Amino acid sequence: MDLDDAFPGRSLAVVGAGGKKTTLYALATARDRAVLTSTVRIPPFRETVRSLVTEDPVAALEGPFPLGLAAEDEGDRLRGYDPAVVDDLIDAHAGSVLVKADGARTRLLKAPAEHEPRLPERVDTVVPVASVRAVGEPLTDEHVHRPERVAEVTGLSPGDELGGEDVARVLASPEGGLKRVPDGARVVPLVNMADTERLADTARTIARRVHDRADVEQVVVARMDRAEIVDVV
Repeated sequence: MDLDDAFPGRSLAVVGAGGKKTTLYALATARDRAVLTSTVRIPPFRETVRSLVTEDPVAALEGPFPLGLAAEDEGDRLRGYDPAVVDDLIDAHAGSVLVKADGARTRLLKAPAEHEPRLPERVDTVVPVASVRAVGEPLTDEHVHRPERVAEVTGLSPGDELGGEDVARVLASPEGGLKRVPDGARVVPLVNMADTERLADTARTIARRVHDRADVEQVVVARMDRAEIVDVV
């Protein structure tokens, strides 16, 4: 299965932890006329994406693509747009719009804070991401962004070992991967970093547990650093 089949939809928002940026860049490279943007602060765009800083992203919708759009250059970070501005961008652009809708500070797992995620209402698809490599790690801020939120979703205590069931709970929870999904949007959870057969088997188990807890069409198991779909469950 290719990336478009695994992640259908013209406009996608990616949330969670464990490979959001990698996923967005893989999709931006694979799609025609792709625009990459954000509703939160993000690092400067990679060289594979043409970068433009503008307060009027709709007026900037000209090739070449992929095109990275941000509202302001703050030095080591770019400031993203209000979700309503990204909604206007989605309406105006004939190609794909790919949105980073929360932050995770390179951790493997997260559950959102009260103000997160910042999802545009017009996205077709929301992709909650978690890394299979979180399994077996302790529930600490070394591995988990907002560990107190993950503790609330899973019932774990700080320092407890994370299991596959815990990762599935976060992905499938209305206070985790399903939080603030716009009406009518498809949800495609992603279990990322399935770099070995052992990790892929663990990721497939997590995917099945997500299906037990949430009404989603499919859960993707992948190595997004290689833009490689390992399985779709």
